Amino acid sequence: MLPYQDPALPIDQRVEDLLSRMTLPDKAGQLFQPLTLVGGFDDPGFMGAPPLGELLDRRVSHVNILSATSARDIAAWHNAVQERALRHPLGIPVTVASDPRHHFTDNPATAMLAGPFAQFPEPLGLAAIGSEDLITRFGDLTRREYLAVGIRAALHPQIDLTTDPRWARQSTTFGEDAALTSRLGVAYIKALQGTGLGADSISVMAKHFPGGGAQKDGEDPHFPYGKEQVYPGGKFDLHLQPFRDAIAAGVAQLMPYYGVPVGMGFEEVAFGFNKDVITGLLRETLGYDGIVCTDWGILSNTFWGVEHLTYQERMAKSLEAGVDQFGGEHRTGDLVELVKNGVVAESRLDVSVRRLLRDKFRLGLFDTPFVDVERAQAVVGSAASRELGLATQAAAYTLLTNAEDGAARLPLASGLRVYAEGLSQADLGDRATLVGTVDEADVAVLRLSAPYEKRGEPMSVESFFHAGSLAFPPEDLDRIRAVAAGTPTIVDVYLDRPAILADLTGSVPTILANFGSSAEALTRILFGEAAPEGNLPFDIPSSMAAVQASNPDEPFSTANPTFRFGHGLRYTA
Repeated sequence: MLPYQDPALPIDQRVEDLLSRMTLPDKAGQLFQPLTLVGGFDDPGFMGAPPLGELLDRRVSHVNILSATSARDIAAWHNAVQERALRHPLGIPVTVASDPRHHFTDNPATAMLAGPFAQFPEPLGLAAIGSEDLITRFGDLTRREYLAVGIRAALHPQIDLTTDPRWARQSTTFGEDAALTSRLGVAYIKALQGTGLGADSISVMAKHFPGGGAQKDGEDPHFPYGKEQVYPGGKFDLHLQPFRDAIAAGVAQLMPYYGVPVGMGFEEVAFGFNKDVITGLLRETLGYDGIVCTDWGILSNTFWGVEHLTYQERMAKSLEAGVDQFGGEHRTGDLVELVKNGVVAESRLDVSVRRLLRDKFRLGLFDTPFVDVERAQAVVGSAASRELGLATQAAAYTLLTNAEDGAARLPLASGLRVYAEGLSQADLGDRATLVGTVDEADVAVLRLSAPYEKRGEPMSVESFFHAGSLAFPPEDLDRIRAVAAGTPTIVDVYLDRPAILADLTGSVPTILANFGSSAEALTRILFGEAAPEGNLPFDIPSSMAAVQASNPDEPFSTANPTFRFGHGLRYTA
């Protein structure tokens, strides 16, 4: 047994022993975390990446998985990956990471649909409930389900502040308020990691340092038209606060965003290339010594502010800025060349490799690299976990208005004739009778989603981002008003962004907001089998004019919002 293989030795000693045995390609491979699919070693890679087998041969030992097939399939794949990795001379195990998997968002660039995992409302819904105890229970459930299939790093929580209502990344945040975001973010980190990384921990990568919500015009820096982060309200430190608290809580990893800070005195290049921010602010001022992993594809696709540099020059600049790992990249040979050509010192790689290996040892991956496939199938998506998720979906409902009286007042009486868009008779069960027209109905239920402007070609990355105007199109408003004019109406709107609702409040007597809800959760709320406990995690603006006049970095800065942060009516179930 070599010293680094001995679990009785101190972790720092094991790290140094392994580091001393690593070749330059071994070290270079540690600095990459590409996306991969759960499949065969020779299957085509994702978005131009080589097959997984080739990545492992390049000594890559961190991957971010996309597909969420059955728990058994993920666990069996994980074991096969570890077995393949352990064949290499040094036997460095693979750290499998994942974007959020327990919610409703299905965007390959940000979060995965729950699939076999228990399904909860979006983090916005957890923020609407606002309970640290619930966040802890949710985090512990996530930890246990991830452990069961071999996922050991969480590319979440997203602790950005949603200070521009138009921003497309809001659903996976804890909302607009810095104090609430810090409180829930810290509870979530501790639930996943524990008091320190260990064999039963998930390593947390909080994002997006130093705060990604202050986007010019609310656009997202995945795309060149959204690359500028601006602070006309002078609230940079407010956006930084949740990250200060995450660091104090011991967060293992941080991810900088794609954005370029404008007018802040920093070099105006994206945060992943920004030495002023990564080394100056994060490492030196805040004293952070954990892993810094770039957002995905900054060398290949989203290299704002350094467009004039070559791929290798961007790589060297990012390393100089202080990052440890390149998310979504796979060109290990370019890093080897940079070292061989004297552009990057091998000792600089050692600094990052130490951090990366340290976490592998702390997580126990060298000592227990495999998982129990049958146990994974039993743990993931258990009946108890799914019921907790369903109950949380219902609890996160936020009752914005409730009819003073009549058929649309919640909770509904049983036995009504219901016209519903987005609910079937099977969903209603024996609670009510589904009818085919508004004229036949005692009450109408309309399930809506917050509006957005369609961007990009269908199935392009851009098409998955809900951006632009928050106002319902006139034709949609006319249809809703026509229904409400003849029949008591309940609107249930999915708020992945704060939709403009002022045009509905005068004509629709009851408005519910959800943050990711199944039909079962809605029917429980409609018929009083569960009560809405949510309070808005952001303001609902009164108009797009008010949004456009507000400061994108300043919370609660739209004039005369229709509903305030914290608003939520109650009734007894």
